[in-house]
Amino acid sequence: MASISPKERILRVLNKKSVDRPPVVCPGGMMNAAIVDVMNKTGHTLPEAHHENSLMAALSHDVHSFTGFENFGIPFCMTVEAEVLGSEINFGTLACEPKIEKEVFSSVSAVEYRSIDEVLKKGRIETVIQAGYRLSRQYSDVPVIGNLTGPISTAASIVDPMPYLKELRKDKDNAHRVMDYVTEFLIRYAQLMIDNGASLISIGDPTATGEILGPKMFEEYAVRYLNKLIEGIHAAGAPVIVHICGNMNTVKHLIPKIHSDAISTDALVNLKLLKEEYPGLTTMGNLSTYLLEFGTPDRVSSQTERLVNEGIDIISPACGLSTSSSLDNIQALTQTVKER
Repeated sequence: MASISPKERILRVLNKKSVDRPPVVCPGGMMNAAIVDVMNKTGHTLPEAHHENSLMAALSHDVHSFTGFENFGIPFCMTVEAEVLGSEINFGTLACEPKIEKEVFSSVSAVEYRSIDEVLKKGRIETVIQAGYRLSRQYSDVPVIGNLTGPISTAASIVDPMPYLKELRKDKDNAHRVMDYVTEFLIRYAQLMIDNGASLISIGDPTATGEILGPKMFEEYAVRYLNKLIEGIHAAGAPVIVHICGNMNTVKHLIPKIHSDAISTDALVNLKLLKEEYPGLTTMGNLSTYLLEFGTPDRVSSQTERLVNEGIDIISPACGLSTSSSLDNIQALTQTVKER
């Protein structure tokens, strides 16, 4: 096969077409690769790059250049949605990612439904959109991956998560109303990213796991609202990756019901067996982030080789990288894939 660009390669995989080798990516968002080693080399640093679009674009380009990941990934955290919907955010430091300091609502019945048009004008939405626009115009052969916090996790970032998880069972009317609102907001946010250059959307929904929700609630809430979001993104013309955290054993039978173009999983999941059980799935992952932080380049390379040999469709870290991860280890991952 003639040489193809990184953008074409991943889009072909997501459309179930043949490629020369798997793409190797780290999407951004929950799976952020803006590690300290890279930032110290360039001077483009967090938390400043969370807030200024040219810095966000520059740091995303730095990550791509130094790590070898074949994409640009924006933003670098999972708090953009929570911030614009009213929660208090601690923006972190060079080595510490942003986190939610306080959710804005105490329960699903207390949620205020503001105009989505107005919400989309707030916070860092415009920063993310403009960073994606800059990158897509300057580097047309590299995919811009726009990242969303999934519906369950977004809801749990604006409603105190302890009451919220109980109210999924005890106050279903208000819980579904919150989920519908949050999902509609995410669709509109994704549409803006796509209209401004995002090649695909990656959804990270760490609260939406079988371990937290159980199979019944996973189907009622996670599958339902992920699919509503995915359908909205597809309607805007972009493919979708969904990352499922944790051990999927209790909900594995529900994974094929998620309408994404690829499923990314944690290191706990045997992707080879998942592919054998559900041949229609396009799989992504799932090199241990513990190995990337504490292992050796040789060990990283051998585990990467195993994933490629097992036919995993897109090679990536299994979850969010520690900011202290070794650049040498990350380069061993990406180089091993590219040398195939």
